[in-house]
Amino acid sequence: MRFIMKRFIFAILYSILFGLSLHAFHFKLDHPIAEDISRLMPVKMKAIKAEDDERSLKKIVLKAKKDDDPISIAGMQHSQGGQTLYPNGVLIDMKDYDEVLDLNVTEKRMTVQSGATWSDVQEYINPYGLSLKVSQSQNIFTIGGSLSVNVHGRDIRHHALIETVESFRLLDAKGQILNVSREENPDLFSAVIGGYGLFGIILDVTLHLTDDELYQIKTRSLHYDEYTSYFKQEVLQKDEVKMHLARISVAPGSFLDEMYVTDYYRANDQTKLPKYDALKRETIVALPKFFLGLSRYSDWGKERFWNIQETYTAKQDGTFISRNNVMRSDSAFMDYSNPTKTEVLQEYFVPVAHFTDYIDDLRNVLSNEKDFNLLNITIRYVEKNDESLMSYAKDDMFALVMLINQGTDDASKQHTERVIRSMIDVTLAHNGSYYLPYYGYPTKAQLYEAYPHAAEFFHLKKKYDRDNRFLNLFYKEYHP
Repeated sequence: MRFIMKRFIFAILYSILFGLSLHAFHFKLDHPIAEDISRLMPVKMKAIKAEDDERSLKKIVLKAKKDDDPISIAGMQHSQGGQTLYPNGVLIDMKDYDEVLDLNVTEKRMTVQSGATWSDVQEYINPYGLSLKVSQSQNIFTIGGSLSVNVHGRDIRHHALIETVESFRLLDAKGQILNVSREENPDLFSAVIGGYGLFGIILDVTLHLTDDELYQIKTRSLHYDEYTSYFKQEVLQKDEVKMHLARISVAPGSFLDEMYVTDYYRANDQTKLPKYDALKRETIVALPKFFLGLSRYSDWGKERFWNIQETYTAKQDGTFISRNNVMRSDSAFMDYSNPTKTEVLQEYFVPVAHFTDYIDDLRNVLSNEKDFNLLNITIRYVEKNDESLMSYAKDDMFALVMLINQGTDDASKQHTERVIRSMIDVTLAHNGSYYLPYYGYPTKAQLYEAYPHAAEFFHLKKKYDRDNRFLNLFYKEYHP
């Protein structure tokens, strides 16, 4: 009898615990925690949905409209300022919506669903001898995400991504599907590209492509005060230079002084392209990952990493590479996992003519910030373009992309915020701007100064989405 009673009590306790575990599991499923790559703002969502067809996406929007749920849209979630998150909202994960719908080889044009990555596109078009006009240096991002931040890359003849877009289809807050181009719904064309997912779901995009080409790499070391004249004379004025990249030192012994540049010249003999056109894979990860790791923890490590970067770049001088392979830079070595630290990006745009003075002023700010762990600055060029309402390229600009290592605790965030706001003040003083996909350290006043059409942008948001169906933390932070 006692044995039976024990078994009975055990069964009751087990049932209770099992029920509680199911409840906890159910709660986790119904209220998942989502975060972007920075891990600085985990957000409890109502649900996460991933669909691979248009009809299902439309159902999600209509149900959210009925239930009055906010919607956020995510690709690879490399934006770091909550652009893909909103508390208790429905997060739509677009990565399964990734088919190539059409390729016109003769007209060099393709239509692709927005969840496809640039890597997917390259794999598809490379056998046809075609290449992208504009994408990020890394090819791991989705097309929809890249449109939403209006990316730019290394190409100095094709600039912001918006220039290469013919049209796209948009699933709006009412559940309607709109055709959007420069002729059809033109105000949406300029608002959605660079609009951070606030106007609806980009379904598919028609892009203009270009030919894959063979480039010869030429490299050079110089000082920061030589860079502007070098770029104007040796890069912009030479039609055979198609792509360009520069880095400026963050090592203490040459801080914001030494630079090296990499230029990609169209090779004289294009018949050699088949020798180089196989898409490269990342093979050497451990060594650069090791030295980048050293640079996180000591000035000595930063000196070593800079010296290795310079030496490696010098060895590339005279070598050949295809255009498609230039546009698939290594990224695996940058993967970083630390329970108390993370890495954030900042990107500042400064007019070409201001570069030398800007670097001097930036150095004055950062030289007093010994605890600010700046790991790398890459420099690209983007030509003035005001097609996107939230255009960062108010002039012909150099873009400085900064990689920053910081703690995840509140004190670290406050310290990084103070330094970044100071850097943005310097940038604005030189008629520059800053990129919006990153953590919300800038003030609202800084955003409106950097983006003079911001008020119009937020007005259009209200016009096309009166119920604020599409929301994210970026909008919550910065809208009027």
